[in-house]
Amino acid sequence: MSLKARIEATLTENLLPERLIVIDESHQHAGHQPQFTGAGETHMRVRIVSAKFAGMSRIDRHRTVNALLKPELDAGLHALAVEAAAPGEPTRW
Repeated sequence: MSLKARIEATLTENLLPERLIVIDESHQHAGHQPQFTGAGETHMRVRIVSAKFAGMSRIDRHRTVNALLKPELDAGLHALAVEAAAPGEPTRW
């Protein structure tokens, strides 16, 4: 299973999102450090709308996503951008 698929599965199972988009942005970072050759799955962006975020601060939403994806971060995911919202909140995506 790819990293992207594991991220989608973990977030879907735990946060029951109304909308979830996981974008592999690794190609944008190829060569900025020698270990990032452009092979992929080192830099991910998560865009998620979940009722579980209602009443949470932006920081708490990020902490929640980061905690759920800690195994992936520990295993080599270098960068994770999180755009999280509760239903009914405006998003730019």
